[in-house]
Amino acid sequence: MPPEHALPEQGRPAEDVLADLARLREADLPVRGGRVTAYVYDTGRAAVHDLAAAAQLAMLEVNCLDPTAFPSIVALERRVVAAVAGRLGGGPATPGIFTSGGTESIMLAVKSARDARPVDGRPQLVLPVTAHPAFHKAAHYLGLETVPVPVDPVTFRADPEAVRAALTPRTALVVASAPSYPQGVVDPVPEIAAVAAGAGVPCHVDACVGGWVLPWLREAGRAVPPFDLSVPGVTSISCDLHKYGYAPKGASVVLYADEALRRHAYFASAEWPGYPVINATVQSSRSAGPLAAAWATLNAVGARGYRDLAATAMRCADALVAGVAGIPGLRVLGEPAVPLVAVASDDPALDVFVLADRARARGWFFQAQPSHRGVPASLHFTLTGVTDIDALLEALAGAAADARAAGPPDVPADLVDALATMDLDAMGDADFAALLAGVGVDPAGGGDPEMAVVNAILDALPPETREALLVRFLAALYSGAA
Repeated sequence: MPPEHALPEQGRPAEDVLADLARLREADLPVRGGRVTAYVYDTGRAAVHDLAAAAQLAMLEVNCLDPTAFPSIVALERRVVAAVAGRLGGGPATPGIFTSGGTESIMLAVKSARDARPVDGRPQLVLPVTAHPAFHKAAHYLGLETVPVPVDPVTFRADPEAVRAALTPRTALVVASAPSYPQGVVDPVPEIAAVAAGAGVPCHVDACVGGWVLPWLREAGRAVPPFDLSVPGVTSISCDLHKYGYAPKGASVVLYADEALRRHAYFASAEWPGYPVINATVQSSRSAGPLAAAWATLNAVGARGYRDLAATAMRCADALVAGVAGIPGLRVLGEPAVPLVAVASDDPALDVFVLADRARARGWFFQAQPSHRGVPASLHFTLTGVTDIDALLEALAGAAADARAAGPPDVPADLVDALATMDLDAMGDADFAALLAGVGVDPAGGGDPEMAVVNAILDALPPETREALLVRFLAALYSGAA
């Protein structure tokens, strides 16, 4: 039998290929049903997902590289951008760009700000410590320096005065989150935007996760603080439709307060003898499938559907907050404004990383979040309308009891010290995989890995060492060494 990576001499039957794909997916977390409290969003309506898949297939081979060759993509993008703008403080003429996801939307927002307002020296990006790593990625790619500012230790919201103190003549962009992903709280956008505007600096609101749930919560009667383009000083905002818009992955929008700022997101090149290149996004060739799927999903769900989904998800969040109060040793961080909840432990005998492993053994995935700059380690819960909150709370309470009985993970202090000083660049992928095996981790083995020890080790290390270890983990995983 030829190796699994070898290309067959003769094409394989479709049913054989699909069966192989199904086997490969056997170890994946489920994308439906609400037992995975991160990464996936489920309406619970099969017809909506089927329509999105059909729309994506219909536009699968249409290339967004040249909108003059495929005018359908212009019409679809205008419709999607206008629909999003209409709920985020803009209107039909609000300029925007459809992107592949929040990271790309953020990348374009950072590029726009950098190019629209040149500074002397290396530009700076002022952002709360709770801001999404996509901003650090954008700064890395685009040559900016990040300037993290603290958040309130109780509310976890950004401090406008800390933002003001961080501004310099090199500040290119100020960031606020609506909400920040880790705790689901909305930063004081009006105050931060006012600070930025007073210094003549653009302000971007990262509403990637909240942009398509906060407006519907407001319409459903919830008190939602100002956060969008209607706030003076907000110059751009990002909103992912593949999160609470429930579209298939690859769907986000970045909106701008004016046309000139959007133009700075574009890239054009005539420095070659081929066709003139003009790109609205980081990508060049890209399928129009995700655009069509997002448009189809928006139309299939409709305003009432989104209003109901948002209200149901938020009721689940409220129930989780109330339920956690009845589980000894656990507490919720901050006051979530969206259906994102972070749960920490005040009991040294109850380790949240062990709790996550015990929950996975019960069929639930709770996302682990290491501590950072005074923010404690926690478990993250993204809740949707299909979340069975009673079952979740039962699993959480049971896993908490299991974790307390098991005790904290056994992490040798000398291992943490060794990792902090180890020259990882001198180690090959196979050697790093052996190091992982030494702490009981085989990510290539599939199944339900015990991650408490790994998370505890990461939690004990400084961010730069965590990053180096994560890079090595990914390299070992994809090289097949792990």
